Amino acid sequence: MDVDSRKFIELSATAVRNESLKTSMGLLGAGLSMRRAQAKAGLAEFDALRDEARDIKNDVLANLDAYLEAFEAQVTRQGGVVHWASTDEEARDAILAICRDADARTVTKSKSMVTEEIELVPHLEAHGITAVETDLGEYIIQLRRERPSHIIAPAIHLNKDEVSETFFEHHRKLGYNERLTERADLVGEARHVLRDKFLGADVGISGANFLIAESGTVVLVTNEGNAELTTSLPKTHIVVTGIEKVVPTFEDAATFIRLLGRSAAGMEISQYTSFITGPAREGDADGPRNFHVVLVDNGRSRMIGTEFQDMLRCIRCSACLNHCPVYLSVGGHAYGSVYNGPMGAVLTPGLSSIGDAGHLPNASTFCGKCEEVCPVRIPLPRMMRAWRNRESEAKLNPVGMRWGLRGWQWLATHPRLYRLATRLGIGVLRRIARGDSSYLSHMPLAAGNWTRDRDFPTPSPTSFVAQWEDKL
Repeated sequence: MDVDSRKFIELSATAVRNESLKTSMGLLGAGLSMRRAQAKAGLAEFDALRDEARDIKNDVLANLDAYLEAFEAQVTRQGGVVHWASTDEEARDAILAICRDADARTVTKSKSMVTEEIELVPHLEAHGITAVETDLGEYIIQLRRERPSHIIAPAIHLNKDEVSETFFEHHRKLGYNERLTERADLVGEARHVLRDKFLGADVGISGANFLIAESGTVVLVTNEGNAELTTSLPKTHIVVTGIEKVVPTFEDAATFIRLLGRSAAGMEISQYTSFITGPAREGDADGPRNFHVVLVDNGRSRMIGTEFQDMLRCIRCSACLNHCPVYLSVGGHAYGSVYNGPMGAVLTPGLSSIGDAGHLPNASTFCGKCEEVCPVRIPLPRMMRAWRNRESEAKLNPVGMRWGLRGWQWLATHPRLYRLATRLGIGVLRRIARGDSSYLSHMPLAAGNWTRDRDFPTPSPTSFVAQWEDKL
């Protein structure tokens, strides 16, 4: 996985001054967080389902080898083939070999974060195979040669005018010479362009939301219907997914489906939920004749048995992104990874290294909202702290940061000196603010980013400790 978060600070500084991005992130945060809250309120057993889902995933991770072998046996019994890929390179090579066996020239793809992770589309294109993204958001960013900026809304960073310009630039060669400006017209044009791709594809590639061990069934949860065309029209269907997506039974899958739509988009259930079990059978009117599942490890097994194992419970709903003040300020591209926001801050170092992704676990206010809204109760702040510890132990963070933290640790263990320093600090900051100002224009010994791109409130005249003592 191509990961480099070393430019996070620079890219974030640019992002927070992007007014268009700021508007998009504001609408995303307000809209999806409100809808999730409404959906949660409408399901009395929502929190009980979260506990159940957490326990199911914990059982799966404790017995992952057994469940994956059971899934493989069922897929094989149904006439499909399972391919095991330890690395992204092995996964790409396995998929390319299947496409070549099918004599494929054109491939259609439904939305899949794992195919983004292993950089599948550039690999296929480098070997003469045209791969077309069919999810509308993925299709837009493919035309723009960009990464997804969000898990379920990959083009959320773009406004309507930018999409219009992208379509006008790329569709003219297909005979679409009118610059469209209305959303419905833009969607209609994309539908016309993609329809021929669906009908002419030799291979369809999808991800998977869940894999059911007891039957070898692949579960896809979507809203556009493009995944159904991708998986049913071509003669060959390839499922590319992570090894952690397996669940034991249909009943367990139903638990996650009830949580996924509500957590992701505030919906009781997504528009399409497909259960795919093997290739087409004799007498079936449609469906693929060849069915392959590529199970991708790519660093996941390294996380099992460590303090980061809980991250493998993630169902990619994006609720943590939709509630994260850092993500909603800088968007997804600043993270330098396919996976962004709080879940990416934990998962990306696990799939790559803390050296490549060191800025990401530091990009958090530790407000705890991500853990609060996670449908499978992943302790994201705890794991970000664990990555910070590893970064510090390896001496990968700045020397000034390490000494600063040591100084703060020493001060915090000496209460009288801590209180004295707090009183002095409050006095200095209030003097800078000239007493009656609501916000600081600058801070001593701090970079300009602290006050340049945010409203930093002037501290209260008395410390928290003093206020707490007054209430006792």
